[in-house]
Amino acid sequence: MLNRIPGIDYVFKDPGLLEKALTHRSFGSHNNERLEFLGDAILSLVVADRLFHLHPDVSEGDLSRLRSRVVRGDTLARLANKLRLSDHLIMGEGELKTGGFKKNSILADTLEALFGAIYLDGGFRECERVVRQACDDVIDNLPDAEELKDPKTRLQEWMQARGRPLPIYQLEKEEGAEHAKLFTVSVTLAGSREQAFASGSSRRKAEQAAASQMLETLRTAAQ
Repeated sequence: MLNRIPGIDYVFKDPGLLEKALTHRSFGSHNNERLEFLGDAILSLVVADRLFHLHPDVSEGDLSRLRSRVVRGDTLARLANKLRLSDHLIMGEGELKTGGFKKNSILADTLEALFGAIYLDGGFRECERVVRQACDDVIDNLPDAEELKDPKTRLQEWMQARGRPLPIYQLEKEEGAEHAKLFTVSVTLAGSREQAFASGSSRRKAEQAAASQMLETLRTAAQ
C-alpha cells in the first residue's frame, strides 16, 4: 500500500490514512470528505500564522485577502498538479469517465484531505512543515495586498481618502436572452463630470469593470 506521495516529504505510519485522503466520494462511503474538512482548517491556520508574522503592519482585511489568494481552489489545484496527485486519486468509474481526476475542485479538496491525514498521522508540527513546504513559494510571491482588493473597493477608498462622496453606480442597459444577459453600468463621481461605462455578464462584473476604468482615469489625471 502507498505510504507517501512523491514530492511531499512525509512517510505515513498508517498508509490507510493516505489511501482515505486520496479517495473521492464517488468511490464509496470510505472517502476523504471528513479529512478535507480537517485539512482545510489546518491549512487556513498555518497560512494565517505565516502571513501574520510576515506582514506585521498589514490590516486584518488585507491579511484575509492575502490568505484567500493562497487557500483558494485554483491555487490548491495548481499545487496538487505539481505534486501529480491526479496519478493517485481513487474514484468511482463514473467520475473517472467524466475526467474527475482533472477537475480543479477535486484536486484542491484532495490536497486539503492530504493535509488532514498528515495531521492525524504525524501531529500538527509535521503537518505544518508539509503545508509550509507546499505553500511558502506562493506566500512569498503574493502581490501587494492593495492589488488584491476588487476595483469597487479601491475606488471607494480612493474617494474616501480625498474626502469625496462615494461613487454612484447605475444600470444603464440590460440586454440579451435570459441565459446570456449583458449588463451595461455607469459609475459617476458626485460633483463632477467624471463618468465611466462598462459591460459584463452580471451587474456585479459590469460595476467592477466600470470602477476599474474610473480608477485608471483618476490615476492618469493625478500624474
